[in-house]
Amino acid sequence: MIPVYKVEKYIAATIQSVLAQTYTNFELLLIDDGSPDKSIEICQQFTDPRIRIIRQENRGVAAARNTGIRHAQGEYLAFLDADDLWLPEKLAKHVEHLDNSPSVGVSFCRSAFIDQEGKPLGIYQISKLKGISLLDLLCRTPIGNGSVPVIRQEVFEDIKFQDNLYGVVENFYFDDDRQLHPSEDVECWLRIAIKTKWKIEGVSEPLTLYRVNSQGYSAQLVKKLNSWERMLEKACSYSPTVMAQSENIAMAYQLRHLARRAVTLRSGSTSVQLMHQALSIHWRILLEEPRRTLMTLAATYLLWLLPQSLYRQIEALALKVTGANQKRRILQQESVLQS
Repeated sequence: MIPVYKVEKYIAATIQSVLAQTYTNFELLLIDDGSPDKSIEICQQFTDPRIRIIRQENRGVAAARNTGIRHAQGEYLAFLDADDLWLPEKLAKHVEHLDNSPSVGVSFCRSAFIDQEGKPLGIYQISKLKGISLLDLLCRTPIGNGSVPVIRQEVFEDIKFQDNLYGVVENFYFDDDRQLHPSEDVECWLRIAIKTKWKIEGVSEPLTLYRVNSQGYSAQLVKKLNSWERMLEKACSYSPTVMAQSENIAMAYQLRHLARRAVTLRSGSTSVQLMHQALSIHWRILLEEPRRTLMTLAATYLLWLLPQSLYRQIEALALKVTGANQKRRILQQESVLQS
């Protein structure tokens, strides 16, 4: 299912990536979240009988996903953000994974990054694939974005709750709290991990193309941090004992993540400030993930201290090396799994 809101530039390519799947037994739910642009007109140009357009007033991505879940008829539910793309084997790989792994409720994949024009950036989201713990979900977000998971319908039955937010009592799956956006995904994964028996596992291939769009992201840093605090507050309400041991650690890892995003925005002072906050809350992040933490720390200070031209040269080299190493790691893991 695809929530549709102000995505007229990308939605046609996104829909086409679904229709190009090698696994063909699916329905594609397009949730019109009150989009004011030409997005739905573009959607209506597709005549494939597997497509259904469902309309609602603008309520946000969590509400759009909930609407899609209520209307979905399949055994497995897959999610795709309207500016991302799937590779052709995406659904087939997940269906095979879930069919062969009855204890797995959430199957996800890795992502390859593309720019706003769809050009590959040569870097990947490398996630842990098995043995995923609550701390992994809080600190390392292996389900890296909303376009990677494929989830059993039974999982949503196990975590649903009822509320009357729009004048009628309905089932809810993603928490439709606007203060949670954009952390509603992680809150849902936490509820699955805490409240159900289902395992969360990944497949090694990068089957999703995740579009990096930095436009307006400086304001999003504050929004993301506020939503993360709200998410932790909610998790503490239904699992206080577990969260008491994890809350500060999760905040430190999130601050480190936001420091890396600030680096991409060329905001050196903000990135340094965020890293200092992360270390002050949980300095042991240096011991738990020394390579990533030290690399982030180095990037923040280099950005802050060096001339922009010199920093860009260093960054380009680092990204090239990182992408090559990530690709090598993915290929090695795929080779091991196939042998």
